[in-house]
Amino acid sequence: MVDNDPILYEILDTCPKDENDLTSNETINWADGLLLVYSISDRNSFSYLKKVGALISDNDIPVYIVGNKNDMVHLREVSTEEGAILARNLECGFSEVAAAEQVAPVAVVFQELCRAVLASRRKSKHSLLERMLGTRTSNLRLYVRGKSDSCLPKD
Repeated sequence: MVDNDPILYEILDTCPKDENDLTSNETINWADGLLLVYSISDRNSFSYLKKVGALISDNDIPVYIVGNKNDMVHLREVSTEEGAILARNLECGFSEVAAAEQVAPVAVVFQELCRAVLASRRKSKHSLLERMLGTRTSNLRLYVRGKSDSCLPKD
């Protein structure tokens, strides 16, 4: 539930096989939003995320960055500040969570990304209608079909 509305998530996990295996443009274009996850105890996962961030920086897609394993502070290789700086550079949300220990913070991350996706959809649909009609359309409620309503990209 997001803001008392049921939301169905369709998740495509694109976990890389190696650090040079970047997400394809086809996958990025399929997605309504991107949840970029790295491990705070793995510098390589953060470096990979920075590469993906550079790849998507020109796209107008909602993004949220998550540092996972914040229960493993004794093994920390990536500071909270580094994650926050990357999020500021990509103009997106940022959190650190311990997915293995608590589900509530993980749910909040998904909810925040969903809110950003819905806001982006409203903005793009309203601006399209304004261009077509030449008026403000703030009183219209729109049905928005997401990109994920279609089939998955082919590998």
